[in-house]
Amino acid sequence: MAQKTRIDMDVMLAKIKDRQWALADIDWDASGAETITDEQRPKLKAFMADLCWIENIGARGFAALAKKAPTPTIAEIYRYFHAEEQRHANAELALMKRWGMLDDGEMPEPNVNIRLAMDWLDRYADGMSLSILGTVIPMLEVALDGALLKFLLEEVHDPVCHQVFEKINNDESRHLVVDFEVLDMIGHADLRRLAIEFVGTVASPSLIIGALMYIPLLSRALDEIVGMGLEPERLHQAMLRFKHLGERGEYTWRVPTYQVLKRHAGVVVNPRHPYHLVANSMVWLSDRYPRALLRPIPSWFKELTHEPAA
Repeated sequence: MAQKTRIDMDVMLAKIKDRQWALADIDWDASGAETITDEQRPKLKAFMADLCWIENIGARGFAALAKKAPTPTIAEIYRYFHAEEQRHANAELALMKRWGMLDDGEMPEPNVNIRLAMDWLDRYADGMSLSILGTVIPMLEVALDGALLKFLLEEVHDPVCHQVFEKINNDESRHLVVDFEVLDMIGHADLRRLAIEFVGTVASPSLIIGALMYIPLLSRALDEIVGMGLEPERLHQAMLRFKHLGERGEYTWRVPTYQVLKRHAGVVVNPRHPYHLVANSMVWLSDRYPRALLRPIPSWFKELTHEPAA
C-alpha cells in the first residue's frame, strides 16, 4: 500500500475556522417551502426530527473526543466539530419550522432509541477510550449522514434545503477527513497496548450497554430511511464506505474497534443475516421500554433552537 500523505492539522484547523457559517446567513423566508407536499410532510417531519437528534448525539461524541484528543490542535478541532453538529441540528429545526412542522416553542420528540443513546452518552462517553469513540463517531457519520443527506436532497426540492445541506455536507466532509486521520494515528500505537485497551473496554459494562443502545438505534434509523423510499442498495454502499475509507489509512487496520465495526457493517448490509432478527427484536423491546425509567433530556440538548442567531 502506498504511504498516505499525513494531514497538517494546523492547516485543517485554519480551514475549519475560515469556513464557519451561521443560521443568519440563510434567507429562511425565501420561496420554495411550498414544494413540500402534504403527502411528504408526516414522514419528512419524523425523518428531520431523528436527523436533528442524531446530530446532537454526534455533538456530544465530539465533546467527549475533545477530552481524549492526541494533540491540542486536534482537541480544538473537535471543539469546533461539536459546535458544528449543534449548528446542523439547529438548521434542521429551522427547516422544520419553515415547512410548518413545528409550532412556536415546539421541540420534536426524540424516539426511545435516541433517548437511550443520550442517557448512555451522559453516563459513559467521557470515560470511553479514544479508540472506541474515534471509531464509533465516523461509523455513524458515514452510515447515517452519508445516506440520509444524499437521500434528502433528492426527495426535497426546496432550494433553501439544498443551500443548508450544502453547508452541512461541506462540514461533514471535513469531519470525515479528520476522523479517519485520527483513526490512522490511533492504529500507529503499540499493538500490545491497543489489544490490552480493547480487551479491557470490551469487558466493561459501559461498552456492553453501549452496544445494546447502538444496535437498535442504527437498525431503527436504517429501517426508517428505507421506509421513506431509499433503495437498500444505496444504504449498503453508505455503510461499506466506512470500510473503504478505513482501508486508505496505513495503520487503521490495527485498531480492533475498526475491525469489529467493519465486520458489523458487512453483517448489516446482508438482509439474510440472522443478525437482523436480533436487531429487530431489540427495536421491538425498546418500544416497550418503560418511559418512566428514561432520564430527563439532558441540559446540553437545550441549546437546540431554530432561531437564526449569528
